[in-house]
Amino acid sequence: MTEGWTRPEPSPWPARFLAAGVALLVTAPTLAPGFVLIRDMVFVPRQDLDLDALGLGSGLPRAVPVDGVMGLLTAVVPGDVVQKAVLLGIVFAAVLGAARLVPPGPDGRRGAAAAVAGLVYGWSPYLAERLLIGHWTLLLGYAALPWIAVASLRVRAREPRACAGLVLACAPAALSPTGSLLAAGVVVALVGRRRLLPAGALVLLLALPWIVAGVLHPAGGGSDAAGVAAFAARAEGPGGPLLALLGTGGIWNAGAVPAGRTSFLLPVVTMALVGLAVVGWLHRGALRGPGARLVLLGLAGLLLAVAGTAPGLRTVLEWAVESVPGAGLLRDGQKWVAWWALPLAVGAGSGARRLAEATSERALPGVAGLVAAAAVLLPVIAVPDLVWGVGGRLQPVEYPADWQRVRDLLAEDGRPGDVLVLPFGAYRAFDWNDARPQLDPAPRWLPRPTITDDELIVDGEPVAGEDPRAQAVAAAADDPRALAELGVGWVLIERGTPGRPVPSAVESLPLVVDGVELDLHRVPDATPRPGASPGRVTAVVVAHACWLAGVTGALLWITTLPSSVTLRRRPPRKRVPE
Repeated sequence: MTEGWTRPEPSPWPARFLAAGVALLVTAPTLAPGFVLIRDMVFVPRQDLDLDALGLGSGLPRAVPVDGVMGLLTAVVPGDVVQKAVLLGIVFAAVLGAARLVPPGPDGRRGAAAAVAGLVYGWSPYLAERLLIGHWTLLLGYAALPWIAVASLRVRAREPRACAGLVLACAPAALSPTGSLLAAGVVVALVGRRRLLPAGALVLLLALPWIVAGVLHPAGGGSDAAGVAAFAARAEGPGGPLLALLGTGGIWNAGAVPAGRTSFLLPVVTMALVGLAVVGWLHRGALRGPGARLVLLGLAGLLLAVAGTAPGLRTVLEWAVESVPGAGLLRDGQKWVAWWALPLAVGAGSGARRLAEATSERALPGVAGLVAAAAVLLPVIAVPDLVWGVGGRLQPVEYPADWQRVRDLLAEDGRPGDVLVLPFGAYRAFDWNDARPQLDPAPRWLPRPTITDDELIVDGEPVAGEDPRAQAVAAAADDPRALAELGVGWVLIERGTPGRPVPSAVESLPLVVDGVELDLHRVPDATPRPGASPGRVTAVVVAHACWLAGVTGALLWITTLPSSVTLRRRPPRKRVPE
């Protein structure tokens, strides 16, 4: 039942060249020197592996375990190199993975169907919009989903070392909570009942860091229900939110939507892609076995994505987000369209093959070529400005020298105290970054725990934050003595970005770094804040160690153990005596 899906491609290089070409076309501007800093995409030259990176800070562990992994990587590789490799790898893996997931044709090859599927998945509104909003960890999971699907089918077929392959396929997705859930959905859908227990245990192992850190977090896991409406899917051009979601678009942030997604052609192109997928899935029993389960998973993703826009479903979702710990992961509904993107891509590739075969059977070979070319062009027309860094919006910049000065001073000074960053707000628009909206880099760039605002403003409406310590420090920002009692030993003032006025009491504190972009003030007599309990620290560290051990063990299992495949040997030549 799964043999066709997992069968190796006899000629894999065309798909590899396609994936490499698309990856270069999309990410070319980001390969220049510097860092791409846009919305949630924040990389720094060196990120410390500290307790906060492991999810033991005052905020909810949303960046677990990716912050810990980045701490390890940037200890040996500069952060800008890591970012360029990640962005290039995301696009490459997404295109090649989807191309590899398409079942082969009667001749055992995937051919043009692979190209169509790869472009539908890797040249997609989902990838473009999540790049513009900076959700690179989510895109790691998105790019991994086709590989997870193939690995799950191999586990189902009980192929040798399939479990190790599943762990390695899931590892990039498991760097974030949402990615873990996306991976789990694919595994549950495709691995089969008999292999669900061991495969589910492996996925759970990779999710342990954020699960343990979240369960043991003193703030609890509830979120503001207002986030459901704020982060609900939105229309792009004519057709409403559902049409945008069918095309894998519909992100809640209008600033992260490529200009080409507002075209009047959008409904036509979207319905053409969906129609092509329907042709592929309705052909010769394609909706059997893995195909049926993949389509059901995609429909479940669409349902979750549209829930925030439907009155009845929205009410249920608001209750869950507010009352169920961890359910805040559901409020950004459009990200679950990643599940729908899989059957859309696979179906479109199969549909393009079917239409080309149908025209060839009618002795129209030239028309068959035109059908294949049109199918390849459809995803490009759907997002015409994905090329060159989404229309040039992904441009690298260099950090001003003040950032390194502040980091060095904080690393060398042995006095206690965390860092409060002002103006108090989660996002910045620095002059040196062309006023692009970006998440404050201080929490990752500085070697001490950093306090920033986690309240979000969406369309002028606030979505309450989840860090009680940040709220307490914000209330005391104009009282240095109260800040010291709360464990704040430093105040960093970031210049050249909009925000609330800095209290005069803070500016009168001793100035230890007087820079062009940053000022660093010392708060005297800061009281060290109580650390996490030893039990909580131990549990979280053990969870991260299990994650690392699982990935390392799977890698060694695949690369070092002798192969179970018998090599084909030439028969010895019989020597004829002279």
